[in-house]
Amino acid sequence: MNAEPISKELYNKLIAEGINDVKLSFSGGSDEGYLDVTVYPHLDPSDEAVRNLIKEIEDWAWSVYSYSGAGEGYDYGDEIVYDLKNKRVRTSEWYTSRVDGDEDEGDLVIEDEGN
Repeated sequence: MNAEPISKELYNKLIAEGINDVKLSFSGGSDEGYLDVTVYPHLDPSDEAVRNLIKEIEDWAWSVYSYSGAGEGYDYGDEIVYDLKNKRVRTSEWYTSRVDGDEDEGDLVIEDEGN
């Protein structure tokens, strides 16, 4: 996933709040996309102003990123970290896949119901 530019208004607001990094953690795989937003340093989530700020980040992220979550049932995701202090951005992706273990074969045993 390519990192989208952050709006100047949101950037200025985050810097004013003392935020150094914003991590967007997208995940999907079962036809639904999810987003978890983390800010560093961590802020008190019980504070209404913090909840409003996180909501603003979420609204912005959903407006610039398209993430449907559609897939084949295996979990996958993308992480984007906006390093506001150093004006850098990092992206990474992850996914899960089916891995079959060892296989075993043996004789079929049929119990006699009379014994």
